This record gives sequence, C-alpha cells and structure tokens, in this order.
Amino acid sequence: MNVPALRGDPSAGLLSRTIVTAAIRDSLTKLRPHAQLRNPVTLGVYVGSIFTTIIGLATALGPTDGARRGAFILAIAAWLWLSVLVANFAEALAEEWVKARASTLRSLGKCVQAKRLLGRNRNEYRLVEADTLRRGDLVLVEANDIIPTDGTVIEGAASVSEAAVTGESAPVLRAADRDLSFVRCGTHVLSDWLIVRVRSREGGFFAPLPLITLSQGTLRSRAPQERVLLMLLWAATIAFLLGVALLSHSTSAGSGDVVALSALVALLVCSIPITTRACVSAMGIVSMARLIHANVIATSGGALEAAADIDLLVLDKTGTITRGDRHAVAFHEAPGIAAHELTEVAQLASLADETPEGRSIVGLVTQMQDQRPRDLSDKAATFHEFSAQTRISGIDLGGRKLRKGAVDAVRRFAEQLGGSWPSAVSELVNTVARSGATPLVVADGARVLGVIELRDIVKGGIRQHCAALRKIGIRTIMVTGDNRLTATAIAAEVGVDDFVAEATPERKREFIRRCQQEGHRVAMCGDGTNDAPALAQADVAVAMNSGTEVAKEAGNLVALDSNPTKFITIVETGTQMRRTRRSITTFSIAADLAKYFVIIPVVFAATYPGLSALNVMRLASLRSAVLSAAILTAPIIVVLLLLGVRGVKARVESAPRLGRGNLWIYGLAGIVLPWVGIKLIDVCLTAFRLV
Repeated sequence: MNVPALRGDPSAGLLSRTIVTAAIRDSLTKLRPHAQLRNPVTLGVYVGSIFTTIIGLATALGPTDGARRGAFILAIAAWLWLSVLVANFAEALAEEWVKARASTLRSLGKCVQAKRLLGRNRNEYRLVEADTLRRGDLVLVEANDIIPTDGTVIEGAASVSEAAVTGESAPVLRAADRDLSFVRCGTHVLSDWLIVRVRSREGGFFAPLPLITLSQGTLRSRAPQERVLLMLLWAATIAFLLGVALLSHSTSAGSGDVVALSALVALLVCSIPITTRACVSAMGIVSMARLIHANVIATSGGALEAAADIDLLVLDKTGTITRGDRHAVAFHEAPGIAAHELTEVAQLASLADETPEGRSIVGLVTQMQDQRPRDLSDKAATFHEFSAQTRISGIDLGGRKLRKGAVDAVRRFAEQLGGSWPSAVSELVNTVARSGATPLVVADGARVLGVIELRDIVKGGIRQHCAALRKIGIRTIMVTGDNRLTATAIAAEVGVDDFVAEATPERKREFIRRCQQEGHRVAMCGDGTNDAPALAQADVAVAMNSGTEVAKEAGNLVALDSNPTKFITIVETGTQMRRTRRSITTFSIAADLAKYFVIIPVVFAATYPGLSALNVMRLASLRSAVLSAAILTAPIIVVLLLLGVRGVKARVESAPRLGRGNLWIYGLAGIVLPWVGIKLIDVCLTAFRLV
C-alpha cells in the first residue's frame, strides 16, 4: 500500500512554503526567555548573546577608540545570535513538519458518510457527513456499514461486530429491544439493517467520551537515557555559565580587556554542543521520512527513538494480529457423510448469505472444486437470507431444505423436521471451538451433515515477526477480549510468548502500567477504540490505519497498511536514530571540550601569564584563536548535519549492547580533529596576515 492520501497535503514537502514560513515565525518566537529556559543546550549561548550584545553596544558608544573594538564584539554577538536562530529554525522546522503530518493523519478516515433518514421510511434518506449528525436524528445502517454514532435502535435487527470497541470477535445481536437496543459508534454491521436514533455526538466521530478521557489522562514518561542526557546538559550549561562568570570577573578586575571578555563569551558557541540540537531535529525528520517509505507515519520523533529501548511488545488480537473478519477454512463431515455432499450443501445454503462468512464459504467450495458456483437462475428455488434473529440461511430447492448456521439454530431446525442430533457432530463442534475457531453446522432437512470451520485469519508473517523480536530480546504478549479457550489457540498459532484473555480496555491499560512499574519499556500495537487507553499508556504506540480514529489519536505511530510486523522496521529505525544521536553527541561534546582547552590559555594569557605555558599549539594571538575556532565550527556543523541525515549504520540488538561500538571512534575523532584543525587554520591566517 502506498500513501496516496498524504500527497498534495501541506506536509508533503519538508521545504514547502507553508512549513518554512511557519518555522521562521516559530524560530523568532522561540527567542523569548521562557522558551529558551526549556532548552539547556542553547540557554548558555542565548545568555551569552545578550551579554555580548550589551558589552558591544556599551563599548561602541564609549570612547572614540572603542568603535573598532565594539565592532569586533558586536560581530561576535551576531555570530552567537545566528547560532541560536539556526538551532531554533531546525527545531521549529521539525515541529512544523510533524504537526502537518499529524494533522493530515487525523483527517484520514473522517469523511465518513451516514444515511440520515428524511422521515420514517427507510428508503428515503440523504447521505451526510457523520460529524454533522445531531441528537435525535434517525440514521439507517445496513450490512457492511459502520455505525457512525452512539444511539438506540428503534427498528430492525442486525448482527453487529463490536470487535473495534470490546475486542470480542464474536458478533452480537442488536435490535429494537430494551436489552439489545444500544449501539456504539465505530461498530460494524454484518447483516440486515437497523434504524438508529442518535443519542450523542460528544467527542466527535469514533470518540466515545469515557475512552477519550481515559486516554488523554495518560502521560508517557521519558526514557532513562533521555532523563540522564537532559540532566547532563543542564549540569554542563550551569557549570559553564558559572565558570564564565567567575573568569569574567577576574578578567574585569585584571586587564579589563573587554575584547578578551567577549572572546570568552564566544567560546560558548564552541563549547556548548548547540550543533547537537539542530542535528537531532534534522535526524528526527529524516528518520520519520524513512518510515513513510515503509508505510508507517510517526507523529513523534521521541517515540521513534524510544523504540530502541523496547523490551516488551503488547499486541491486540482482533484487527491487529488477525484480519478481524472470519472466513471458512475447512469442512468437517459427520460419520457416514461424503465430503462432496457436505461442501455442495454448504455452498447452496450460502448463496443467499451476503455476510463475509457466507461469501467465504462459497469461495472456499469454489476453490476446492475448481469451478464456478452453481447457477440456479433457471430453477425454482426459494432463498432464505441470513438474519440476526434466525442466525441461519439456506435454500429450498427441489423439495430439499438446505440450511447452514449457528449450532443451536440448525439443531432446532433439524429437530423440528423430525431429525436427531448426532453426538459425533457435538464432538466436531467442540473440537473446532477448542482450536479457536467458530463452528457452523450444515443440514439437509432433518439430516445433519457436518461442520464448517470459520476462523479469523492471522495476518501473514506474524509468527516469524515474533520469533525475530525474541532474538533481539523483545517479548511479545497478546491481549484480547475473547475467551481463554480462543485466546489459547490463537496464541499458540501466532507464537507469542504469553497472552491475556477477556481483557477490558481498563485491564489492558493496567496490564501495561504494571509492566512499566516492573521496569519494562512497553510498546503496544492496536486498532480499536478499546485499545486507546493502552495505546496512550504505552511508551511506544503503533495504531493500525484500518482501526478507529480514537486508536490513531492515542498512538504516536500509524501503520498505513495495518501490518503489525512493521514494528521490526520501527525498531530498526529507532535503533539507527539512537546510534546516530549518541555518535553525534559524543563527537560534538568531545570536539567542544578539545576546542575549549586549546584556546582558553590564549584568551586568559593577558590576565594569567602562567597560562601561556599551556598554549601547546602555539597559537599566534587571541584574535587568531577565536577566528580559527569559528572557522572550524562551520565545517563541523556541516559534517554533523550530513551524518545526522545519512545516519550511522546500526544492527538491531538488545538495548544494553546498543551504541557502545562507535562511542570510542567518534569520541577520539572529536578530540583529535579540533587540535589539528585549529592549528592549521591558525597557520593559514597568520601566513596570509588576516589577523
């Protein structure tokens, strides 16, 4: 599946006019003090920019000979402000791109139409947008329609799948009866028709209010690595600002050289890893763009990177592991019944059944016999369509009454015609049920012929996906609203490590919360409204695009082809993103520290002559040292941005082993490169008399 729905939207191009304009506006807005206080990486540079600007203006407006010195200081200030703006712009560009993608995603599937009745006649209706419905409106829903609103059935009866809300794959009866009249928004009508009176539109389409509130009340915690890095950046910024304050006081008390003092402040851009902020933003954009090629949309770069830490994946069953609709997979004939007789009667009894199950029975028989379904147009036949009340369908043909349907319905039909119920058929029914499938019984009048096995088909590659995740240390657990018998059979077929049966939305969320309290980093894949609380609770939430809007709103990644096996791709991308960020951060910090120790002796040589002995690089002058560091910073920024875009190659491996290999390589390169680069630039500047 491609992504046609995303083409032509404002977020289609990273450098579209809409996004760039908004990013420029936001980068200027981020210059406000309260915005900078939230980012320890650029806070020091921001404070240094203000300080240097004040010093430069004061010097330029001072004595006559201060104009030239003030120009140099203001040039440093402009350099610092430009650094802050570039970092702000990179971050704002990433945020606007993600917002545009999220907005486009939220618009997908919202153009759902409802059949609003003009009166009480169900043949007179008008197609309207579902979100225009109001309390009291009458809506017609027929087979294969989605119920667009919470409401009360006032006429009709139908078989309804509530798997998207409850997780239970077995359909339920909904009718104009006090105990069966309530229908839920987002459920699927399988057969017959209903007239529904709208009860509520709160929360919007596919948004039952209790689950929305439950989801919005859940906050994801930061990963341990994120908390450690944040504390490290804050500590480094505070320590550096204190050091600058103390040294600037000594400088003022000593030589009083404001040029040296301004050069000291300029070291902020060389010593604080401001480049990391821009690189991480660019890296997040590129990583999310890579996922789009895999038909996955990420609305949070942080969640994508957090996938590298996941050690537990929770998978919803209906609609995520399975397709969410039951199909015929086998026929089991009763003793003494020929297989061809069972398949022939099953096909004839299903010709009038327009439900997915009925069509799948006809299709399976056609495939087994390698011929088209029988044409009965020239024969006198009476069709009996499947209905929610009878739960049976069939055909009267040439005096024969052929039926197929639910176990109790067919048993009642056979006994009414004077037949008996074979004990062998009961054993077949129990065997099919224990395997996790649904049994339907076939009868030719009073004779019971056998059982049709209906199974919710497991999506391809799930078992291999679970095995691949197990190899990298990620356990898989299936959660479902089905009974334990069905869950046991599906879990064995899929190959998950464990399962939770009869799980309500609250129980799913509590299970994930308990796992998190035990120290696990948990991901969740789901598609239904009943999965929304668990998706909101999980550290990484992957919603299926075929699911409800509530599920997609609660998730931070969406699989456009509704395939949970894409989680391995998410882990790979998150692993590469984590490895790249660690490598860039290591190189940036090492390079900044190296530049600091190379030029700090030159800056304070006038105040502390003893520091000249530490000028091991023998840099020519203060101006040459500062200019050399500035020139070297430019190619380093370009190299790191290219590295962030390209990404560091990384294998998918368990979290404790992640990222250790390249730390020494990038750390050593970050130390050596500034020493060599600054000296070479200093020699060139001196040779050409540019300082």
